Amino acid sequence: MLERINKANDIHLLEGEDLNTLAEEIRSFLIDKVSRTGGHLASNLGVVELTIALHKVLSFPEDKLIWDVGHQAYTHKILTGRKEGFDSLRQLDGMSGFPKRSESDCDAFDTGHSTTSISAGLGYVKARDLQRQRHKVFAVIGDGSLTGGMGFEALNNAATLKTNYVVVLNDNSMSISRNVGGMAQYLGRIRTAASYTGLKMGVSNMLNHIPKVGEKMVSGLRKTKSSIKQLVIPGMLFENLGITYLGPVDGHDIPMMIRVFEEAARVEGPVIVHVITKKGKGYEPAEKKPDLFHGIGTFDPDSGEIISSGREDYTHVFSEALCQLAAKNGRITAITAAMPQGTGLKKFAALYPKRFIDVGIAEEHAVTFAAGLAAGGLVPVVAVYSSFMQRAFDQMLMDACMQNLHIVFALDRAGLVGNDGETHQGAFDLSFLALMPNMTVMAPMDKADLEDMLAFAIDAEGPVALRYPRGEAYRLESVATHASSHENEPAQGTTVFACPPDRSADSPITLGKGRILRKGSGTAIISVGSMGSEALKAADILAEQGKNVTVADMRFVKPMDEDLLLKLTDDHDRFLIVEDNVAAGGFGERAVCVLNRCGRKLTIDQVTLPDAFVPHGSVAQLRKALGMDGESLARRLQEDMSE
Repeated sequence: MLERINKANDIHLLEGEDLNTLAEEIRSFLIDKVSRTGGHLASNLGVVELTIALHKVLSFPEDKLIWDVGHQAYTHKILTGRKEGFDSLRQLDGMSGFPKRSESDCDAFDTGHSTTSISAGLGYVKARDLQRQRHKVFAVIGDGSLTGGMGFEALNNAATLKTNYVVVLNDNSMSISRNVGGMAQYLGRIRTAASYTGLKMGVSNMLNHIPKVGEKMVSGLRKTKSSIKQLVIPGMLFENLGITYLGPVDGHDIPMMIRVFEEAARVEGPVIVHVITKKGKGYEPAEKKPDLFHGIGTFDPDSGEIISSGREDYTHVFSEALCQLAAKNGRITAITAAMPQGTGLKKFAALYPKRFIDVGIAEEHAVTFAAGLAAGGLVPVVAVYSSFMQRAFDQMLMDACMQNLHIVFALDRAGLVGNDGETHQGAFDLSFLALMPNMTVMAPMDKADLEDMLAFAIDAEGPVALRYPRGEAYRLESVATHASSHENEPAQGTTVFACPPDRSADSPITLGKGRILRKGSGTAIISVGSMGSEALKAADILAEQGKNVTVADMRFVKPMDEDLLLKLTDDHDRFLIVEDNVAAGGFGERAVCVLNRCGRKLTIDQVTLPDAFVPHGSVAQLRKALGMDGESLARRLQEDMSE
């Protein structure tokens, strides 16, 4: 059947059992392709039948289908003629893992963050009605996303509609990890209440067979039905908001969903269709470990075994270090926004369950909640991805920084993230963190730095942000290259230099102080965080050519080590400042202001992320394309030195 799907709306040619066959073929296709490229597997396997049913009811691109987060839109891409693109899924210049309007006119809205679909769909509905158009608008949102406040804001607004708008609630009991909170419990009660109608009829039939007494009991039940149904009838929360509720519906029963979606599309007003799906459906490893297979790298499709480099990553380093610190400090608490696995807090949750809080997909609440914990005498550590923390800007500024509360913000996935693309690149955190009064901002360049900086942050005062990248944790050791014997080879993940950094000059983490990693003359590379590894690579290349440059690791973005910068101007006439953040408001821009204010005359060049949204691709590919890898930095300095 899959061979017959080559463009949008080809699915309208299929009926009956052919649709179930198509679902099986799509699952096999996804498992095969994602095992080679990596991607979001479990979420996509769970919505295969749901997507097929939606496409049977909708016509593209006229009708609009808005996905929340968008990490479950792979089947949608297949059904709109993009199955050939899966060979380059999430690769540089290949197909995105999320909906993209520039990729297809069947993608109604670019996304990558959660809790946006109902709001965006409502905008589409209003635009349709104002222009007197008649197309359908469907929005899909997961039960996990309904833990976010924006979803409730949009539902409240949607309740005023007098025209059709269909919201499909994809309920698989999960976001990335298991859902928490009142909404998850409410939806759980709805699932169990699905049998209410059948139970009610069975009881009534049984009682009616009891002479006289039975009739009176049935009559009594009918009189109390209106009060009882407030407790047990599914969807009363939505109905009380003024939104028609349909469901729960089996999210793997294609004919049933088609009938319900067609009915929903005829309602004059907003409709919630509650669909129950199973994350990872049809692939046993993903069904057993849906959180692991949410965002997965390459794996063996037969066994489900992940193909791993075996190297420790920064998230794991953070996890281990935090657990060790928490063993000694009972005031440490850990907070995440529905991502205990992704942020490395799963081990902390197992060791210290009373001190671990998952607030759901609610970053704003997470920060203000942490502010309350801090005001109450605890030391909260808020672990959130860099690009997701953008949502809590106001709370960080007004609730944490204004009161100078001691909160540790652990920003994972800072800088270039890679294959997830524009919505996940941590390109802006240095800019928005550094402008906040009272905020301390640190950026480790390797494993040891991350461990030491976390310990420093726990013991510090006021709000402290610690930003670190995704991927392999570097261990910068003084190991000579060209070692021939195995016993002299460095450990996996260790960066090796022909002219190694000077670790003998290492000093403890001191507020606002950087360090010199390599001493040269004339030219100094001023690096921020993980870009220090690329700076050292560039210096290594230049050293082989007899050109010795200085490499300084600033460690602190705020407060900045102004003394170190000024001291370097005494015997250097050229700075190359390197950071994996946009230029506007970044470290380099602020460093230039310091040097200008102090009247230092020298040539300053900056290497930053561009003033643009960086697309998907591996971190190594993106650094090279953006001129931020060691080789590119060395070439840039070679050109400068030859002038």
